[in-house]
Amino acid sequence: MFANDLLLSAGMPVTLRQLQTYPESRLPPRVQRLQRPRALGRATELAFLRWEKRRLQATERFWRDFGMHIVSASPERVVARGTGTAACVAIAVQGSTDRFIGPAFRMSGDTEFERYVKELGARPLAPESIPGDGRGVELADPSGRSVWLLQGSRPAERLPLREALAPSTNTAHHTPRVNRTVRAPIEPAQVVKLGHFVLQTVDFPRMADWYLRVLGLIPTDVQYLADGSPNLAFCRLDLGNEPADHHTVVLVGGIEEKYEHSAYEVVDLDALGQGQQVLRAQGHRHMWGIGRHVLGSQLFDYWFDPDGFEYEHYTDGDVFTADHETEYSPLEFGGLWAWGDDAPASMKPKKNLRTLLRVLGLLRRKAITRERLKLIGQALDAPARPWD
Repeated sequence: MFANDLLLSAGMPVTLRQLQTYPESRLPPRVQRLQRPRALGRATELAFLRWEKRRLQATERFWRDFGMHIVSASPERVVARGTGTAACVAIAVQGSTDRFIGPAFRMSGDTEFERYVKELGARPLAPESIPGDGRGVELADPSGRSVWLLQGSRPAERLPLREALAPSTNTAHHTPRVNRTVRAPIEPAQVVKLGHFVLQTVDFPRMADWYLRVLGLIPTDVQYLADGSPNLAFCRLDLGNEPADHHTVVLVGGIEEKYEHSAYEVVDLDALGQGQQVLRAQGHRHMWGIGRHVLGSQLFDYWFDPDGFEYEHYTDGDVFTADHETEYSPLEFGGLWAWGDDAPASMKPKKNLRTLLRVLGLLRRKAITRERLKLIGQALDAPARPWD
């Protein structure tokens, strides 16, 4: 770091580098593969996320300004959707705490719920609790978080959505827009669909095994610590020859069981930018962006809801078919983004007494080792950029 400061002050160039990735078939000997268990079934869609909130009206207002369409709102429950074919992307119920309850997934028609009942103790859901129609079961992931698996729901009719402006983008080599201007409407960035969510977990191997087995997910990108052990997995749906988003579920090893953020697709970069203007104008708290991620390639913009939960708008993400090979790369904090402002400090654990007590508790319960804590710390504390 000191040497880089000297180089910068002297006007000398600093070495910049790309994230190094390896296909699973050509891994360095020290890097461990993320094991893929035999799947019990196959998820085909991340349907919606469920919340408990003390202030439903504040959540409803944020969801509107964020670009969701409110399907219904009462003192007991708020239901929101996007412009796509999902009848719902988010549900908030009145409660005594502010918390993320869990996700709901659509499962393939040949998935047998009886296997989940027999092997994991899944319980049938009451039909009236499921937005729209269909049937489902509820089970708990290794942290105790509720996960719903659904079948049989009919797709909703699409809502109006403007055309993307990207096809008319002028570049140095191609100028399709002649005698025309770009005038994106100043409006909330209309949410098209729920794209993904990210969970932090203390026991990464166990949590990854559970989600891959329950949902039949495919790891797209796996990141490993300095000892070669996997500690982060971007996982996509197995849709066969149909392209699937780079990731629908992201799992990262850390020091607590925690919802990190959820992400919602918008139509294009102009929607991302105008959506940022609207959210700023309405007084919501910005977190990070606009920028572009490395793994997944999305253009992104992050916000906090009124209760401090993180939400992401994104567009222009990667998609892959089921036969695309898993890739591996070292876990580095700087690998989160290709360009844009540096990631905020809130994306790392706070170095305070509360965090210290949490870590001591994990060590006392032998939930994590000193060696793994050190490796995670190395990945997070290394300078994200050469000039940091």
